[in-house]
Amino acid sequence: MLNGKTIVLGVSGGIAAFKAAALCSKLTQAGAEVRVIMTESAAKFVAPLTFQTLSRHAVYIDTFDEKDPSVVSHIDLADRADLVVIAPATANVIGKMALGLADDMLSTTLLATTAPIFVCPAMNVHMLAHPAVQANLQTLADRGVRFIEPGTGQLACGYVGKGRLAEPEEILAAIESFFNEKKPLRGKRVLVTAGATMERIDPVRYLTNDSSGKMGYAIAEQAARMGAEVTLVTGKATVAVPNGVKVIRTESTIEMMDAVLSAMDEQDVIIKAAAVSDYRPAEQAPEKIKKTESEMMLKLVKNPDILQAVGERKKASQLVVGFAAETHNVEAFAIDKLKRKRCDLIVANDVTVPGAGFGTDTNVVNVYDANGLVLRLPLMEKREVAARLLAFIADRLTKGEITEECTPK
Repeated sequence: MLNGKTIVLGVSGGIAAFKAAALCSKLTQAGAEVRVIMTESAAKFVAPLTFQTLSRHAVYIDTFDEKDPSVVSHIDLADRADLVVIAPATANVIGKMALGLADDMLSTTLLATTAPIFVCPAMNVHMLAHPAVQANLQTLADRGVRFIEPGTGQLACGYVGKGRLAEPEEILAAIESFFNEKKPLRGKRVLVTAGATMERIDPVRYLTNDSSGKMGYAIAEQAARMGAEVTLVTGKATVAVPNGVKVIRTESTIEMMDAVLSAMDEQDVIIKAAAVSDYRPAEQAPEKIKKTESEMMLKLVKNPDILQAVGERKKASQLVVGFAAETHNVEAFAIDKLKRKRCDLIVANDVTVPGAGFGTDTNVVNVYDANGLVLRLPLMEKREVAARLLAFIADRLTKGEITEECTPK
């Protein structure tokens, strides 16, 4: 089932390292090419020779112990990996991952890889519940790291509670399930805009909005998981970039528009989830504006409309999805926007509804095409909204349902 897959198995220093040996054996028997990286602490629990024998490959511990002079080992492993699994993942390794530290072979490789990462925590029950550890786990989850939850039972330290490393069979099943996930967007190119644009008044001040980028980033992450080649054009955002996507960073609306139009011809799907500024200062002061008068007049000029430009340039084979954040008359405004800007779909939400505004982890959306409502999604996590939306988009692509009246005449 895992034939042709390269799995990098990271083993950190906990008593549960002995279970990692069984996992290594099961992965190898399932056909995977397993490359093991151990921390120095892990090597005190299980001998590296054990993993070398089970994987039939050299085990990596020291970043500077280069076994093949033709490659840089941590980069080579990072690039080869189809999946990285950390089992057991101690509180220390989880903390390093969250902070982006790179002081050994495992943490350095983790920073270099773009492969999906599974973390299998194993530690004392009180360590697992500590606010610092929980915050680090949340940080990793926000970056798209997946977890195989620890079990509950007798721990090596004598406590009874949650913290046991998941059984090797359970971890193997999760890995097999991951590789068997449907990839309905495989072979498709998806461009997503996200975050808020910033319009400079002077070098230290700017106009912006409350968008966190969470919805657009969730869409980019899920599109990559569904097999798409994803380009994320992002403005200001408060969340980490998901793994496996190409990132183009922009600041102003004009910069974002240039980036989108430069890349759009290659795309199959364009999803404009960014919250862009409708206006910008007519002039940007080259130096900080000093406080002098009791009032200051700021003249604004209209920004170009990115979604309008995309709609005018789209090919008949491309599917364009816009977003509409409204406070009233949501359906009417959304359908009007869809038709004026030649979109195929509009994802609309009422930002006055609790849980559906800027900065939240949840959303409530309705999706419209030229004929009206086609998908209603109640309050749910933005990742789930992204998954449901992209499944709907993939189905439309498969059926070739791209709105005729939205294509350029």
